[in-house]
Amino acid sequence: MSKLVQAYFRLLKIIIVTCLAAMVVMVFSNVVMRYAFNSGLPVSEELSRWCFVWLTFLGSILVLHERAHLGVDIVIQALRPMARKVCLIIATLLMLYATWLILVGSVDQTRLNMGATAPATGLSQAWFFGVGVVFALSTGGILLHQLYVLIKTPSEAIDTIASNTEPRAE
Repeated sequence: MSKLVQAYFRLLKIIIVTCLAAMVVMVFSNVVMRYAFNSGLPVSEELSRWCFVWLTFLGSILVLHERAHLGVDIVIQALRPMARKVCLIIATLLMLYATWLILVGSVDQTRLNMGATAPATGLSQAWFFGVGVVFALSTGGILLHQLYVLIKTPSEAIDTIASNTEPRAE
């Protein structure tokens, strides 16, 4: 299972790099075309916007997985181990609730826009809104795993989790 999970995150990194490279090429080409030929490609504007949205959501999944998000833990560090554990569990539950809301909203938007097409490319708008579903399912799984680890870990050993330095097998 671990190899499958690692392969998934490697695939996310490849997609993110591809989106970034595609954005750079499309935006740069459009700037050159507008400057040199006084014209542009509407398709590149739309696709670069879509790449940016996908890059942002997929990057957020990786950041959560790698525990690389910004956090101010001054309050958590001042608490006793049991209170620290309770706060981290509550925070994880709140993030799970927010993820659930994103999932429900993204599924609704994806369904509503199944038949709608993008103006420049003609692609289904479901591809645009579907990234929210991918994001919510992925982060939901990560958060459920983190909640399990939090509950299972003794209060005295919670420091490694609270400081985002939980050892992970690469």
